[in-house]
Order: sequence, then C-alpha cells, then structure tokens
Amino acid sequence: MGLVNSKISKGCAELQPSADQIDHKTFRIEWPTIGLLIGCYGSWLASGLFIWPQFPLIAIAVLSVAVALHSSLCHEVAHGHPTNNALLNEALVFLPLGLVYPFRRFKSLHLRHHGDERLTDPFDDPESCYQAFWKHQQLPKIIQHLLKVNNTMVGRFVLGPPMMTVGLLLSDGRLIFEGDSRVRRAWLLHAVGMVPVIVLVSLLFGMPFWLYALTAVWIGHSFISIRTYAEHQWAERPEGRTIIVERSPLGLLFLNNNLHLVHHKHPGIAWYRLPELFRARRSEWLKMNDGYVYPNYFALLKKHAFRG
Repeated sequence: MGLVNSKISKGCAELQPSADQIDHKTFRIEWPTIGLLIGCYGSWLASGLFIWPQFPLIAIAVLSVAVALHSSLCHEVAHGHPTNNALLNEALVFLPLGLVYPFRRFKSLHLRHHGDERLTDPFDDPESCYQAFWKHQQLPKIIQHLLKVNNTMVGRFVLGPPMMTVGLLLSDGRLIFEGDSRVRRAWLLHAVGMVPVIVLVSLLFGMPFWLYALTAVWIGHSFISIRTYAEHQWAERPEGRTIIVERSPLGLLFLNNNLHLVHHKHPGIAWYRLPELFRARRSEWLKMNDGYVYPNYFALLKKHAFRG
C-alpha cells in the first residue's frame, strides 16, 4: 500500500486502565490532575473577567494556553483519570473550551488509535495522517497542496486547526446522516456544553465570540499541534512508530506526552508518573523505539519547519 509521506498523527490516543490497575471497591482520586483542572478553568475565567478589559493581547495568550491545557486534560480523562468514575471524569471536562471536538467522539476515536499494531495505518488508525497513495491521487490538486503544506511543522501550526475542524465536521456529519446514534448523541452533549461557554465569553467576558474562536481557540489547538505533529511515523516495528521528545518546557502543557512511547506502553498511568518511568529505563526506551528520539521540540522544528 502506497503512503503519502507524513510525520504526523492528529494527536491524542489512549486506552483505559486495565482491570488490574483499577480498584473497583475504592474510590480513586488523583489530586495533581484535579489541581490542573482548577487551574485551567480558573485561569480561563480570570483572563476573560479581569485581564481582557485592560490587556486584551495578554488575555488571548492566557486563554490560548487554557484551551491547550484543557485539550491535554481531555486526553487524560479519556484514559480513566483523575477518578475511577467515568461519568464524573467526563463532567470535569464537560465545558468545551476548545469548541471543536465532542469529548465522546475524541475518546472513542482515541482509544481505537491505541492499538499499536495499527498505528499510522490510514484505514485502521483513526488518528493517522497517512493516506493511501491511490486515495491521495484522487483528491483535487488544491487539497493535495494544502495537505503537503500541512505536513510541515509551520504549516501544521497554521493550517492544522481549521483542516482538522473541517475534516471532523464532514466525517461526523456523514455518520449522523447515515443514522449513527452514538455520534449524534456525542454532538448533542457537545452542544449542551457549548451553551455556557458561549454565554460566558460573549456576555460575561464581553469578548466577541468570533474573536475567541479565531484567536484563543485557533492558537490553543496550534499549541497542541506542536506535540501531535510527529507523535507517530511509519516503521516496520510498532515500537518504532512512536516518538520520544526527551525535554520540553511545554511538558506540563502537554501533560508529559512528549514522552509518547512511555504513554503508549503504559496508557493507564497518570501524566505525572511518566517522567519517572522514562528516567528509570531511559536506555531501554531509546533502544525500544529504534532511535525515533528528539532532544526537544526545537530540534524537531529545525528539521521539519518547512518540510514534511
């Protein structure tokens, strides 16, 4: 099967903790994640209420970071954190600060993505950005060109959010039209969560909603695209398909998913334990993924800023 070269996977993907990792008799709560959730929503509200009226550019920057962090927290919740109650976890990220992705759709597709034997497969991995060559050749030339630009790191930062949004709306719209009740229910719940976000932004913050969408939301998703840009590549061995970025000042924003191979091998482990697991077996991890390792995201940018 011919594949269009791409260094990217749309990002987030995971499995629920296995049965032996969950104590069904004892309620579990992970306070570091709860603290981040409070900080995420608190900074989002504070920037809109207190910073936006006086310093709009700073407010947009803070809102963008909050949107990106909320996306990372949704990823964490999809893995069964911060409690062992799935409905409670979902409620904790119910307000869609990033507007675009219904949580239940993200969770469903993300868990499927975590079948490492299928990583990057354009048909079996729902988060793959690879395409079958024959399918790519059937696309209009303008779409092929946009995809080529989107396969660069700078292009992904700029074009990634709107292209992801359009692709999701088209694919899920088709499923809803075909009668998929689960997809329809996910979008209905998403719409319910959108109502308070729209009210808060438009009425309480006094910020034009279109401006919020085109600045904070777009930039927030672009931040996440730094992490997701090269999370997966094609390789014969599944372990060689998942990246390790050893150090990053954005580690907290990404909840340590720069150590993405560690996450894939331990998908039920909380984000704050990943660095310890990596340090304890660093040489093994680097050998395991056949050298698909970068020291930081700047090194990745130097290599792929304008080429895929």
